[in-house]
Amino acid sequence: MKRSVAILALFVFPLLAQRQNFTINVGTPEGQQLQAIGQETDDAKKVALMEDFLSKYPKHEGAPWVAGQLETIYLNQKQYDKALDAADKAYTGGPNEVDLCYNAIKAAEGKGDAAQVGKWAQRAAETAQKVTSKPPANDDEKADVEHAKEVATYAEYAIYAAASKSREPKEIADLGESLAKVNPKSQYMWLVTPRYLASLGGKGCAEAGKLSGADAKNAEAFLFEADCSWRGARGDAAIASANKALEALNSRPKVEGGNEAGKMGTANFFIGAGNALQQRWGPANKALRTALPALKGEPTYEANALFNLGMANYSLGKAIGDKGQMREGLRYFEQAAAMKSNVQDQASRNVTVIKKELGIP
Repeated sequence: MKRSVAILALFVFPLLAQRQNFTINVGTPEGQQLQAIGQETDDAKKVALMEDFLSKYPKHEGAPWVAGQLETIYLNQKQYDKALDAADKAYTGGPNEVDLCYNAIKAAEGKGDAAQVGKWAQRAAETAQKVTSKPPANDDEKADVEHAKEVATYAEYAIYAAASKSREPKEIADLGESLAKVNPKSQYMWLVTPRYLASLGGKGCAEAGKLSGADAKNAEAFLFEADCSWRGARGDAAIASANKALEALNSRPKVEGGNEAGKMGTANFFIGAGNALQQRWGPANKALRTALPALKGEPTYEANALFNLGMANYSLGKAIGDKGQMREGLRYFEQAAAMKSNVQDQASRNVTVIKKELGIP
């Protein structure tokens, strides 16, 4: 059975319905109706036959196959609620239901129902795993394995896409949890991690530790941990997490929308800020200078980077009597004082003190 699907794209064509894996006994009324369903080419008549079959024989072994056929027609007609209802009737968790789950994801996406996306994406991953977990015996089975892998990847993407669109913290949290269950090492887990952890509020720091423990390539989880440590004034912990983030970013494959350069800048910010917490001004100055160009659009990080660069350059210059470097520190403080942040007031006071010390009006 040949199939194709454009995984990682925004538009994916509807797939074939699940296979018929039972024997039709035409000597029975239900068998005769199943035969009629299989032979009918008019969609409207076919839908009527299938709906009638499900109402009469909901426990028949052919009911899941009928419901899967019905789901495909409803999906093509954009009757998403009916497609999802048919999918629920058809789903048993068997390996032949990869396409059934995929079509249900598409119906949920069409409806804009994030909860249903998460539900069917998990089911798609579970059914796909049943296909991919055993070695294929022939070419058809090899094709089925590859197809199941594609559907599983799309399931991960679908969760990420739904979380990216959502503005509801509870919804984002549920979707992030779903993706962590489906595949904690997915590239889409990396992309959704910042929004997922932010949606958890006070529980985000602990969850970040779980994600980084499950996947050493999840740089975003390490960055969140670094942020938690920095805000808690734990300098060495912030530096350690930020270095792990850099290691992950430098060793993992690049992903579309990953903004690796920006994240490397953020990692260097935490390295610099962590050193500044311990007044290690040389390493702080080096890391923060590296970080600064990437911090535009992150006002809290940018303002604190400027403030700590002011502290580093003023302190380094004062230690060796280099007024030029002290003036450089002053310029950083002036920039920090011009930005609304937690360090704005202190930066303004530092500007006044340093100008007086250097004899600048």
